[in-house]
Amino acid sequence: MKRVVGSPGTWSGMALRLSQCVFAAASVFSMVSGFGYSNYSAYFYMNLALILQLICSLGLACKDIFALRNKKDLHTPDNLFIIVMVDWVVATFMFSGACASASLTIFFMWDVNFCETYSKLACRQFVLSVVLAFITWLLQAASSFSAFWLLVSFS
Repeated sequence: MKRVVGSPGTWSGMALRLSQCVFAAASVFSMVSGFGYSNYSAYFYMNLALILQLICSLGLACKDIFALRNKKDLHTPDNLFIIVMVDWVVATFMFSGACASASLTIFFMWDVNFCETYSKLACRQFVLSVVLAFITWLLQAASSFSAFWLLVSFS
């Protein structure tokens, strides 16, 4: 069995999954606590993608904890294929949601000056949420590439 940092069933893999959960939850909380996020579809889509990320990462973190506790091997081709597919689909949703929200935030702050005109709009919280979403996506990319590396090494 190969040891790849961040792969499923390892301590580093569990740490990556739990940190994905923490950053996704922080991003959702930052966005939801701001005024006016639900009026814009990009922010709503990013929150939906973050909640999906949170659920999937929490499930895979529980799977890692179970494997570590019971000394199970998660490095089978079938198991890795499912994990890689879930990771790549969720990573695609996360990246598209974060990019759409980042472009909307830049549009509000610099192009049309909504943040200065409408002081109730929580632009700083939107920026924080987008940055946390990109950090979540980077953590997701790291864990999905490590699982993909293991999957490719079987053939």
